[in-house]
Amino acid sequence: MSALSLLQLQDFRSYAALDLVLDKRPVVLFGANGAGKTNILEAISFLAPGRGMRRVAMNVPVRHDCQSGAWAVHATLARADEESFSLGTGLDPQTSARRVRIDGQNAKAGALADLLRLVWLTPAQDRLFAGPRGARLRFFDRLTLSLHPGHGRNATAYERAMRDRQRLLDEGNADPSWLEACERQMADTGAAIMRARADTITHLQTQIDARETSAFPQAALSLEPLYDGAPEVDAPDCAARLAALFAASRPRDTAAGRALCGPHKANLQVMWRAKAMPAALSSTGEQKALLIGLTLAHARAVATSKDTPAPLVLLDEACAHLDPDRRAALINEVCAMKGQGWLTGTDRALFDAFGDRAQFFEVGEGCAKSVG
Repeated sequence: MSALSLLQLQDFRSYAALDLVLDKRPVVLFGANGAGKTNILEAISFLAPGRGMRRVAMNVPVRHDCQSGAWAVHATLARADEESFSLGTGLDPQTSARRVRIDGQNAKAGALADLLRLVWLTPAQDRLFAGPRGARLRFFDRLTLSLHPGHGRNATAYERAMRDRQRLLDEGNADPSWLEACERQMADTGAAIMRARADTITHLQTQIDARETSAFPQAALSLEPLYDGAPEVDAPDCAARLAALFAASRPRDTAAGRALCGPHKANLQVMWRAKAMPAALSSTGEQKALLIGLTLAHARAVATSKDTPAPLVLLDEACAHLDPDRRAALINEVCAMKGQGWLTGTDRALFDAFGDRAQFFEVGEGCAKSVG
């Protein structure tokens, strides 16, 4: 099982300093709105590559009136293989860049993914299915990244090549060999992106289908390309066909000022299987239940993948709008996970179904007090 046995914050958001000593049970943080519960989850989310669960610039979490101009997060990670690791990250005030240390040694942020995976759900995602397509694709790419660490590098390289190609198209009279080089890079990384996404769909659907009865509605997942001529992801010439599409679309992309085909033009489709209803047409409560079910399936998919450690699962206000039966079902799922769960809520009573299976902290005024 993956779990944090120690979490320390320094000048992070509302915390001048925070020191939590933990065991492997799920962690419940409760307290009034604005007490700082989500800040703790956000700090944990920086123990993975990326900009954290709020997707902010590295200087944003610095505590107001902090003299050093920097924040830091340190944790001790205990794993099922009985190994433990010291993980640290924070803002370097001299360079305004992120710094990472693993067992006291400087490391790249990407190295964190080799030791710790994170799954999170926040209130900002409650209307994900009815919101803009780009938000759903970013959400799905984060799920993909948990199973395929190279997905982030491929996405970055694809976007860079796409920008370079568009700049050449906008300038006009570009050397065809330069355009071909950009398009080859887009095609190679784009095919890898498509393969990783398709594999993630398969893993998620397998976990969803394995639960024939569940308190949370079963979803049917698909990824729809929003352009004509998209190659089959398992086609041996997938990259070559993408490159040909990019070359053929140069006039249209020049006129539009953007690339009109490619894996960036995809849409995550989620259907409530039992009702054959698109998630976007479901009620707010139904969308919340579908999203929780998808998040739990994602956590199980990561935990059962032979190439990934069991994830920590961060659930911010996930119990707030659930009826008692679904709340108890969620709590039982969290207790059965191979990775430590972290949950927040305004009222401790929301988590009564845990009994003594969780550790509780009351959050407020820049501190978190253990209450059992």
